[in-house]
Amino acid sequence: MSKRIDVKKTYKLFIGGAFPRTESGRTYEVKNSRGVFIANPCLASRKDLKDAVVAARAAQSGWAHATAYNRGQILYRIAEMLEGRRDQFAAEICELTGVTPRKAQEEVEASIDLLVWYAGWTDKISALDGATNPVAGPYYNFTIPEALGVVGFIAPKKSALLGFVAGIAPIIASGNTVIALASENAPLSAMSLAEVIATSDLPAGVVNILTGKSSELAPWFASHMDIDGLDISGLDAKLVTEIKKGGAQNLKRIHSFKEVASPGRILAFMESKTVWHPIGV
Repeated sequence: MSKRIDVKKTYKLFIGGAFPRTESGRTYEVKNSRGVFIANPCLASRKDLKDAVVAARAAQSGWAHATAYNRGQILYRIAEMLEGRRDQFAAEICELTGVTPRKAQEEVEASIDLLVWYAGWTDKISALDGATNPVAGPYYNFTIPEALGVVGFIAPKKSALLGFVAGIAPIIASGNTVIALASENAPLSAMSLAEVIATSDLPAGVVNILTGKSSELAPWFASHMDIDGLDISGLDAKLVTEIKKGGAQNLKRIHSFKEVASPGRILAFMESKTVWHPIGV
């Protein structure tokens, strides 16, 4: 038998629980630290973003109305499945970035631990930020945090897996749905994570993942009227002003974070609902 060819993996988008190719048919090259070709991920278009927003909006209500405990179980399930494929993810990180096997393994382990950490917060965040408010009158007054809606996320270029998990986990923990743009230079870990998510218990449309150029897609994230919030932690500094101007059209909540593990990342994309109720009724 002749020598086998090297079968390169095909990386598609992840929208609404499916793996479609970009409608534009465009791709771009991803090379490893030695300049060797690795893959041709999709170069997502504005239409792909629109499709992802439609899928995210359709899934948002059902996901927000799931119990907080159930959302935590599902996040934990993603961590379980990632644990079973840790060697594959470590090998991908090694090949793409050129870090040592130990460093790659540490990033995968940190990503798994972070998923478990945010899973634990799902049914506790209301106790942290909710309140019974003192009022003058025969009323109960409660403030309850609830999900913002559909949130966009621009992933950081470094720590492609850990940075990606640090973005999507807190967003979905509270009942939001997310459209994530994977690291432009190293999107493969995010797309492999999509395979884990697709076979977990997470409902279709809760997490949607695009690949492509942040300089091209980020302004469309900002100007899309059905995206309620935007995490720009991975955005180039030169684009920040433009993105904030675009987001002002629908008062989009825009944040950037440095910490990977913080309840503040959950609360950033929640809003407070205050309820009045007469005493004795």
